[in-house]
Amino acid sequence: MKIAVTGKGGVGKTTFAATLARLYADEGKHVLAADVDPDANLGLALGFSEKELEEIVPITQMRKLVEERTGAGPGNQFYKINPKVDDIPDTYSRICNGVKLLVLGTVDTANSGCVCPEHVMLKRIINHLVLRSNDVVILDMEAGLEHLGRGTTEGMDQFVVVIEPGARSIQTYKNVKRLAAGLGVKKVRVVANKVRNEEDEEFVRSRIPAEDFLGFIHYNTEVMDADRQGKSPYDFSEEAVNEIRKIKEKIDSSEI
Repeated sequence: MKIAVTGKGGVGKTTFAATLARLYADEGKHVLAADVDPDANLGLALGFSEKELEEIVPITQMRKLVEERTGAGPGNQFYKINPKVDDIPDTYSRICNGVKLLVLGTVDTANSGCVCPEHVMLKRIINHLVLRSNDVVILDMEAGLEHLGRGTTEGMDQFVVVIEPGARSIQTYKNVKRLAAGLGVKKVRVVANKVRNEEDEEFVRSRIPAEDFLGFIHYNTEVMDADRQGKSPYDFSEEAVNEIRKIKEKIDSSEI
């Protein structure tokens, strides 16, 4: 099971990705959750403390490691396109609540462009994670569609787009589905978060095809409380966990 969780900023991608990862870990699965967001918050949502996370440096910011693996450096503009990365997930991940966290970071395309040693490392690591057949791999992607344009998520089993009940989120889902098709990813599913009432539910159902829709997560102040305290929503809201558990069951049944 290899899932990339994406969507606009602030829609609840990280809450969903972290809770999904912990649900799989509770079943005894080997779970690796990778944070590919420059505003890395997945660790907090999994249950790591702020102090623990301060000690983690994203892989794309480990300049010495990137140079060693790709051969790139100040005096060398050429680099390997297939650097060794198979040891990175186990060497640089940290474990909390049964989930391995790997903070990958992202590439500043405004400064360095998408074809650079850091991007090569990022893409190779994600491709390697796809091949870890015994693991459930969940990627918490950066907001927006940059990762799709760079092709760092090709090979995933499916994208899960977290949306809010609004026209802009619906447009994001449509764009993800279009771009994912170009990467060979056929499954693009939708989770609607922060749903307030039946009107919100009807809005989503009227715009998302039934075969792409996974379920609702309703507006929940307990999740907000967890976020304010820098804690895992998994430990704060039984209601939210149960809603995501139902979504997980639908994901699992579609993989059979």
